[in-house]
Amino acid sequence: MSRAVVTPLRRPARSVATRRPARARKTVALGNAKAPDALAARLFLLAYDPMKGRLTNTSKLGKLLRAAALVDLQLAGNLADDNGRARLTKVAAPQDQVLAGILADIGSRGPRKWKTWVDRRQRAMVREVRGDLERAYLIRVEPYRVLGLFPAHRITLRHPLIRRQVLQSATDTLRPSRLVTRVDLRDAAVVVLAATADLRTVVTKDQRLRHKDRLAQLGVRVGPVVPALKKSLQQSSYTAGG
Repeated sequence: MSRAVVTPLRRPARSVATRRPARARKTVALGNAKAPDALAARLFLLAYDPMKGRLTNTSKLGKLLRAAALVDLQLAGNLADDNGRARLTKVAAPQDQVLAGILADIGSRGPRKWKTWVDRRQRAMVREVRGDLERAYLIRVEPYRVLGLFPAHRITLRHPLIRRQVLQSATDTLRPSRLVTRVDLRDAAVVVLAATADLRTVVTKDQRLRHKDRLAQLGVRVGPVVPALKKSLQQSSYTAGG
């Protein structure tokens, strides 16, 4: 006796026109992206205000980034304080192009006050750090013209999580439970320099007043660049005010 072959029913294929569109996937993985080592690059990211979608405190940004680079060089042992002047040591120059350029400039001009190096090539410093971050795929830079006339750049963060990580590491140094002597000097440098330049995307006005003594203690640990930046900014403010 032969058995009947039952053919399973197949659902009719949807036409292309009736298929539901695929949902766009949200990219959350950072891949190979990581927080930059250079203090200037970290402060550039922190100067970006995610709420406003743009850089803030741009009038002070050049000095702030220069100061950060000088601290980097001092912590690496490339620069030493010589009675208030930055002096080269015999430590090999860093591979970082921006830091190496500053070091070469100091070497060609000889020991000078820290403020002198904070004041130099501020606009170029912003461009160089911005370029490094763009090549590292941490920011997107789009040129445009204000009012169709004046060239400017629109900055976008590619990895907002990295900025949050850098911010968390910096602001954690203000926690009273952490001994000032145990705080990582690089994180301390970020928060102290930001507070000195009134970078409120890192340290708000209330935080700066509430942690005034702790910031002063951290500033002593960071070294002579902090008072040099403060003096440079005060002089700029005085000059602008006439």
